[in-house]
Amino acid sequence: MLKIGDRAPAFSLASDDGGIVSSASLKGQRYVLYFYPKDDTPGCTKEACAFRDNLPKFSKLGVPVFGLSADDEKKHAKFVKKYALNFPLLSDPDHELLEAYGAWVEKNLYGRKYMGIQRSTFVVGGNAKIEQVWEKVSPEKHAAEVLAWLAQARK
Repeated sequence: MLKIGDRAPAFSLASDDGGIVSSASLKGQRYVLYFYPKDDTPGCTKEACAFRDNLPKFSKLGVPVFGLSADDEKKHAKFVKKYALNFPLLSDPDHELLEAYGAWVEKNLYGRKYMGIQRSTFVVGGNAKIEQVWEKVSPEKHAAEVLAWLAQARK
């Protein structure tokens, strides 16, 4: 997993709206990139809705939010529509960015090992360096936690 001070990997990924979001287009801007396992599952829905509900506060701080999973753009678009999400969801079906950030990990469920996404969040600074990392986050309260850190970091 990337750490504070590491250079954020470059990316260019499809978004739920059919567009492309790239790190180059975000150059010079701080942004939040949160990784989540799967669209429309209980924990992921709670986390997405918390970011949705807090997005005006993120916008007031000038910090865009991007959710990212391995789901394709069509699944993302359904998820966005169903829950009226107001920020882009990025698709990484080949796990390239997930692996680069260290969020594509071996998991263990009832003794069965498999590869999956570790729920985690990164704040990337305008200089393309990681400013903050949250590993293994709690979906319900995480958006507020990120907001609190961003508000403190501005001071």
